[in-house]
Amino acid sequence: MLNNIHRLRRYKCYLCSALLLLSFASIGGVNAKVSEPLTLEKAAQLTLSRHPQLQVFQWRNQALAGQRLSVDQSPSYDIGFEAENVLGTGEYSGVDAVELTLALSSFIELGDKRLARTTVVDTSFAHVEAQKKAAGLDLLGEVTQTFITTLSLQEKQQLAESAIALAQATYQQVNQRVRQGSASQADGLRAKAALANARLNAAELASRYNSSKVILASYWGSYQPDFLSLSGDLFAFKSVESFEALYQRIETTPAIEVYANEQRVREAEWQLARSQSSSDIRWQIGVKHFEVSGDNALTLGFSMPLFAGQRNSGNVQAANSAINQVSAQKDAALLALRVRLFKAYSSRQQQFEAVTHLREEIIPILSESLTHTQKAYQKGAYRYADWVSAQQELLNARLALIEAATSVLLNQALIEQLTAQALEQD
Repeated sequence: MLNNIHRLRRYKCYLCSALLLLSFASIGGVNAKVSEPLTLEKAAQLTLSRHPQLQVFQWRNQALAGQRLSVDQSPSYDIGFEAENVLGTGEYSGVDAVELTLALSSFIELGDKRLARTTVVDTSFAHVEAQKKAAGLDLLGEVTQTFITTLSLQEKQQLAESAIALAQATYQQVNQRVRQGSASQADGLRAKAALANARLNAAELASRYNSSKVILASYWGSYQPDFLSLSGDLFAFKSVESFEALYQRIETTPAIEVYANEQRVREAEWQLARSQSSSDIRWQIGVKHFEVSGDNALTLGFSMPLFAGQRNSGNVQAANSAINQVSAQKDAALLALRVRLFKAYSSRQQQFEAVTHLREEIIPILSESLTHTQKAYQKGAYRYADWVSAQQELLNARLALIEAATSVLLNQALIEQLTAQALEQD
């Protein structure tokens, strides 16, 4: 009879586990495909090749190419026709005294305006390329952090499964002592509630894990992840140089290179504005026909605006201010990046020390304490609350280890993003 009861309980546990797995599968999506575990390298490759934000830059380059074709054109030619002494009075009535002029006109650009225009576009190409690199680096930072967060949830899921197994074993041992009369019925009910709570926690983590996988897959345009798990080591830490050595790298990163290229564009625009201070010479040549005498004559004309430099001084001043503005923005960006780098560096050092203490000191002590407490409980020397407290302390320490390791990796990823260089593996 007792064996039948045990078999029935095992069947119920198996049924609950099966229903739980089915619910996780439904959260993940019925169209999920079975595939190899996703690596960070693969996620980065997919993001760089498919993310729409990076596809925009090819159209910006095409637009600049078209703009360069336009600004590299020579001055246009105009053809004009003029009729004088038409439909007047007296001897100018009708068209008998008409004077017809057919003229061709254009202008001569002075001040190297054509070169200045093309230089603005050429420097814009480099600026767009720098923006693309910076955007790609930001995206890599985002996808790396999302990957680490998802990997952390995957590790927490494994811990939650261990917690379920521990709660299951505890429930069975407490029930055995309840049947023997060595423990109260209340302890049995508390153990049962603890098991249900462990399963609920695992279900909540599974939901968060599946949601994080969907977010991760969205970086390469997938609505549902085509991977079931991630491949990575949450404790694969990298060595970090001194803060000052890391900060020196920032000045050559794409994030700062964007400002350097923008400053070149502004300088080219300033040169273009200065070229507008030189007046262009407009010329005209044509043929004039006199209806009265039937004669023809050649017409010539030249014109040049006066005081062009004075009228253009405001544009030159505005262009010069734009250069100074970019320089100030670059200095502000360097300062902000230094602060972010220092926070990431300090946090990484602190969390790395926490991981070391948890792995080498705290968790081994708590594991030994749990073993001692379990044996003492089985002998009736400790209460159920003491045993559960020891279990929870160990589980909390293992969870703290996962969170500390996650923080180390997230800060390492941020340091790599800010310095645009990969850290070396320990």
